[in-house]
Amino acid sequence: MNTILLEPNDVLFFSDGRPMSGSLAGHGAAWPLPNVVSAALHAALHRAEVGEVAIHLRARSGQILSHDREKHGRKFGAMLSAGPFPVRRCEAGTNCWFFPRPADAPKRGSLAVTLHPSGGLAGMEEVWQNSSLPAPLRFAVRSADGQDKGNPPETWVSGEAIEAYLDEMEGAGGAGHFAGDGDVADREQRIGIEIDPATQSAGRGEAEGKIYSAHYLRLRRQWRLGVVASAADNRARCDLLPNVIRDDRRIVIGGQQRICTAEVVPGGGAEPGPLPLPLGRRRHFLTRNRKWLVKWVLLSPAIWPEIAARTSARGTKVRAHPGGWLPNWVFLDWDEETGKDKPHPDNGLVLLTAGPGLRKAERVRSSAGSPIAARLAAAIVPKPLVVTGWSLGDKRLGSEGHPGAKSTHLAVPAGAVYYFEAHSEAAAIALADALNWHGATPGTEIRNHRSTLMGEKGFGLGVCGTWRFCEEAARLDNQQSTKS
Repeated sequence: MNTILLEPNDVLFFSDGRPMSGSLAGHGAAWPLPNVVSAALHAALHRAEVGEVAIHLRARSGQILSHDREKHGRKFGAMLSAGPFPVRRCEAGTNCWFFPRPADAPKRGSLAVTLHPSGGLAGMEEVWQNSSLPAPLRFAVRSADGQDKGNPPETWVSGEAIEAYLDEMEGAGGAGHFAGDGDVADREQRIGIEIDPATQSAGRGEAEGKIYSAHYLRLRRQWRLGVVASAADNRARCDLLPNVIRDDRRIVIGGQQRICTAEVVPGGGAEPGPLPLPLGRRRHFLTRNRKWLVKWVLLSPAIWPEIAARTSARGTKVRAHPGGWLPNWVFLDWDEETGKDKPHPDNGLVLLTAGPGLRKAERVRSSAGSPIAARLAAAIVPKPLVVTGWSLGDKRLGSEGHPGAKSTHLAVPAGAVYYFEAHSEAAAIALADALNWHGATPGTEIRNHRSTLMGEKGFGLGVCGTWRFCEEAARLDNQQSTKS
């Protein structure tokens, strides 16, 4: 994997799909989503006109559309990316990477966890049974102490602070480990003249007399966009990205052909070093009621679409799933007609396996992994993000490749927290290895993308830690206050 830093030459524009006409301003000053940077790197590889590279077949619902690689194949299908994340250039010449704040630590200037699941201690198991909690959640999340709602917290925290937060270290972070949106970038508003699509000129044809207002993102001087990516190619037998970036350091990113200067951060030796992403916990989880408590915090957005009941090409029955905030790899017996869940003893069970899944095991000709005995117990999910885009089309695909708007998805934002109960220590370790972006590795490669869609573009990266019930957290806080 390559660590790439992107420094904008001017303002950047990242349209979110809302119209830009009349009094409607183009909301292009939002932080870019992972698919935007992935598309920019793909375009850079295509513009470089790399010679002999592997052609990857397109697939749909597990079926290959055609074996005609010239018509249905695509280049650079093995590219993986993660980011972008804000990167601050420090005085010592180092780069400090920042990530979205976890949703269970909402106090400004701190990463102390104040939100915890409630009702899981002895004698309180049924406290949320008749509540309006959506299935399959068993516990609601509430605050263990008062919160200052009038003072919103910083949006970004450093990777070092997140690792301290996962290790439950007191006073995780510090003054230099937090940054707000205004600390990272400014928002500028500009007036533009609409371009006629037929003549590609301004002020003529259908665009005559039309102007628009748009917002742009301007990064502050010490900040850059950090990306982790690779484009390993079997035919070229190398990673194509480093040479492409060194040959032409300019990368077009976002809308309106805005340019960034790209820099590949050199590694520390012959062996691949750890990636600049925070590492998740793999062991030493807290226990309660003979359950091992594992939480999963998203570092990047995740997309879990609604799945309709159907029969696959293999003859396997696919169960319906509502998706949305609920991962598709968490079991829920759901009725499509009524839109309600059905009572089922397996609701909330994790469907991931410790090892390859059934389909992957068939491809690599090995035995499938064993199920992980764990259940989803609670969650903190902020408001969703809208993920959309525009396709220029592919003439090789005929009517299937016509240009137009891409499907719109609602993504769970980074910072969302999911709480699990594992039935054994071995199951907790297996769950952490399946959810941490680095798996069981020391952080040298991205192993897990837990987003059903666009995982290869950086969606669904997360890290694991442990959690405790709100009542226990309040009791520990009282004990510490008494001692002090």
